[in-house]
Amino acid sequence: MQKHIPNFITLLNVFCGCVATVFAVLNKLEMAALFVALGIFFDFFDGLAARVLDVKSELGLQLDSLADVITSGLVPGVVMFQLLGMSQSGGWNLGKASFLDEAGVDWFSYLPFFGFLITMASAYRLAKFNLDENQVSSFIGLPTPANALLIISLPLILFYNGSDTINTIILNPWFLVLLTVLSAYLLNCSLPLFALKFKNLSFKDNALRYIFLITSLVMVVTMKFLAIPFIILFYILSSFVQEKF
Repeated sequence: MQKHIPNFITLLNVFCGCVATVFAVLNKLEMAALFVALGIFFDFFDGLAARVLDVKSELGLQLDSLADVITSGLVPGVVMFQLLGMSQSGGWNLGKASFLDEAGVDWFSYLPFFGFLITMASAYRLAKFNLDENQVSSFIGLPTPANALLIISLPLILFYNGSDTINTIILNPWFLVLLTVLSAYLLNCSLPLFALKFKNLSFKDNALRYIFLITSLVMVVTMKFLAIPFIILFYILSSFVQEKF
């Protein structure tokens, strides 16, 4: 019976991804972000449960990636689709109907669909991850959950950290296109990144992980959702420094 526990937790991730997709399509991006975060929570604990119960399996590995394609791949793509649509329609309409329902919208404007490059890059990364036996204690390229958090942080920043300057930057189509391309690149680049997997509680053996977690907590407390892009940047830079030195 216990061998099914991690897979059930993974299926909860699938459920959260499905719910988040519905909210994202309806442009309820705050609720979509909530269910993505919940799905990532289950994504972390299914692996933890598998290790604790010693029931890791090939089925669990494949199921985990399929769940991530939805929660950390499809949903960020839909969110970016909506943000690019807002940039096209001249303002942010979070919580309202999709930009496709707005009167006078040019249905032949295809820019918002460029956001699904994130979904494509996420699926490609996850397929590679399943075939790579080296990504156990570290990652090659930005993990899909981290990338999902980066993308879903944008509407949350508009909600809770918004200002005229920040809103103008986030809803600039060139910024969103550049971020989409950067996101796709980071997902599949060859940059080694450390994993938040503690083999023990020793500070000496996990100094970088402790420093990262403490710094991230301070950022969240002081900057709220605006902290998330800076945390991702700090994650990449600290991994780069660790690799070089």
